[in-house]
Amino acid sequence: MQIGVIGESHPSSEGRKLAFEVGVEIAKAGAVLICGGLGGVMEEASRGAKSEGGLTIGILPGIDKTNANPYIDIPIVTGLDQARNIIIVRSSQAVIAIEGSYGTLSEIAFCLKLSVPLIGLRTWKLNCDNHEIPPIICANTAKEAVEIAMSKIKN
Repeated sequence: MQIGVIGESHPSSEGRKLAFEVGVEIAKAGAVLICGGLGGVMEEASRGAKSEGGLTIGILPGIDKTNANPYIDIPIVTGLDQARNIIIVRSSQAVIAIEGSYGTLSEIAFCLKLSVPLIGLRTWKLNCDNHEIPPIICANTAKEAVEIAMSKIKN
């Protein structure tokens, strides 16, 4: 099982804490964490996963694997800059968004377009009147976010 974590490169202190906790919960669930491999939410989630012995994959925007944060086990260089966001989404069976700016919004759009289950923690709020199901499943805690992600993967 592979869960993507996307979010703010300069998160709030609460965002950093949530990202770390999400990483911990992903590792405890036995899933692989996939992210963009750099700092902020990506680094904190990776650090959390590693603290529990989890496996982390970083889909890097550049061509130098040494740019990965220190908690990435498998750095994948792409040379694609922001276009790597589609790879993160396509490689994930569910995605958890934590805070985030426009880069995160692009990943959210890919999740919605490709029907990848998307769980949000303090992230973008989207209102689509023509959808019966809210586009982002809101969670209140890291544990709840990972539980929702795992249930969506198993279904």
